[in-house]
Amino acid sequence: MKVSLVQASPKSGDKDGNIRIMKKYVEKSNSDLVVFGELFLTGYERKNFSELAEPIPGESTNRITEIAKENNCYLVFGMPEKEKHIYNTAVLVHPDGKIDFYRKWFLPHFGIFEEKNYFKDGNEINVFKTKFGKIGVLICYDIFFPEICKFYALQDADILICISASPEISRLYFERVMRARAVENTCFFLYTNLVGSKLNFWGGSTVVGPKGDIKIRGEYFKEKLVEYDIDLNELKSAREMRPVIRDTRAGIYEKLYKITVHRS
Repeated sequence: MKVSLVQASPKSGDKDGNIRIMKKYVEKSNSDLVVFGELFLTGYERKNFSELAEPIPGESTNRITEIAKENNCYLVFGMPEKEKHIYNTAVLVHPDGKIDFYRKWFLPHFGIFEEKNYFKDGNEINVFKTKFGKIGVLICYDIFFPEICKFYALQDADILICISASPEISRLYFERVMRARAVENTCFFLYTNLVGSKLNFWGGSTVVGPKGDIKIRGEYFKEKLVEYDIDLNELKSAREMRPVIRDTRAGIYEKLYKITVHRS
């Protein structure tokens, strides 16, 4: 399974231009799966997300669906979604035109991040079936909450995808945690980050194997197409060596729920 992680700098507020960028990279990659960063459709630094947001399906997702069909590939990207509220959403487009999507659960609201001013928290998690296996999707800050990835793994996910808009000040945190998420769930972990902007997004898009080994990592701060051929057969040996999903006990989640409710 050939995957391409696109670390690029979307044009702020220019949906047409960013769709053209996506089309260029998809055609260049000739991959089974092409992944773009968080809010790639509009750029991350916008403040008028309510004006740029669209329903799913909508005009932009319809255009991107045609790109996936023409190139017979799966395509993942981020966008502001408009339903009753505005969501920070990751979209998975299938080669046959089917659309799945995930709304970011954990919105950062500290330091330079103000996502709760613009977006509503997501509250659904679903694993998505593809011809290569099951995929779980998360967005940036979600990576620091292992329960999401465990939820996917318990539903037999083979690949976890994190699309991100992470600045340089967060780089070491992400690089440490993504390897842990791969190991503790015995899944491939794909991380795609933006580059550029005033926030200094650092790129470093990475494929991590199910044993926590770095398969490939993109250069820092440079626009890059990071390509790798995933061997899904590696999952079998990883899961035999560390049967963490088999050995997961339900009781811990009951206790975690009670503690979380009490704290809130």
